[in-house]
Amino acid sequence: MKYIGLHQQITRNNTNSFLLLIAFPLLLMALFYAIIYFGVQYGGSEYENAGAEDANYIFLKSVPFILIGVGVWFLIAWAGHTTFIRFATGAKPLERKENFRVYNLVENLCISKGMKMPQVNIIEDDSLNAFASGINEKTFSVTLSRGMINKLDDDELEGVIAHELSHILNRDVRVLIISIIFVGIFSFLAELAFRSLRFSGRGKKDGKGGGAIILIAIVVTAVAYLISTLLRFGISRRREFLADAGSAEMTKKPYALANALRKISADPMIEAVESRDVAQLFIDNPQPSSRKSGSWDNLFSTHPPIDKRIELLEQYV
Repeated sequence: MKYIGLHQQITRNNTNSFLLLIAFPLLLMALFYAIIYFGVQYGGSEYENAGAEDANYIFLKSVPFILIGVGVWFLIAWAGHTTFIRFATGAKPLERKENFRVYNLVENLCISKGMKMPQVNIIEDDSLNAFASGINEKTFSVTLSRGMINKLDDDELEGVIAHELSHILNRDVRVLIISIIFVGIFSFLAELAFRSLRFSGRGKKDGKGGGAIILIAIVVTAVAYLISTLLRFGISRRREFLADAGSAEMTKKPYALANALRKISADPMIEAVESRDVAQLFIDNPQPSSRKSGSWDNLFSTHPPIDKRIELLEQYV
């Protein structure tokens, strides 16, 4: 595969990702409508003969409150994403005097692409992994694990840094953060539905059809959460291939990133990372998983198989 058309692929991928992002709020509206509809159908004597018209009326009255609630959630998560990611990963700023080698590599690559240098962070973990994050030039950052810095040679480390800078240039980090926020909303609603079932099970009867409403809410939110997760996978997985290609184009050393990925695949687990949402930002999943080509788990992975990524990179040599 040649590099010709890479920018067109990035543009096409951004367009597809935008369409997928639109699907998140549409799915959210569908979720609330389904809950209201079934709530009207099984909500007791008040709605005994109610139908779709009643559900439509209640839904339309609820839409402003739903949008306000989601908007507040989104704004808080958007404004605090940097703090959340640092807390979830244990990252902290890497001082220039602590590692001139890393800063020289980052600066040289940024100069070659005419981009402002992002903040450089480090995770004090001997495993090998890295990620990029941020929504604008003030918050863009590249984070490396201690193992990544100590165990990769200059060419390999440059390839990894170029991969992360490609995510920033391709606007991947902003899109991924938006998808993380939306999936978090669905996860919260699913958890809320399960907790409601546990609470109602310990209490008294909550009225005719109350148990049925909660069970329906659980099923609906679970399905919506699954769909939102699959949408997130659709956004993130192809972006890894494009960032790999971007790294090869930036450094002119595709073999270096391929070698780095081999080392990373042997030990990508970052102990501090427990959030599956944050895990999708990394160059390889930092949590235990089995993602071999053809594996069932690969369907539910935020990352493509690493051996496939290495195979594609080797085609550039």
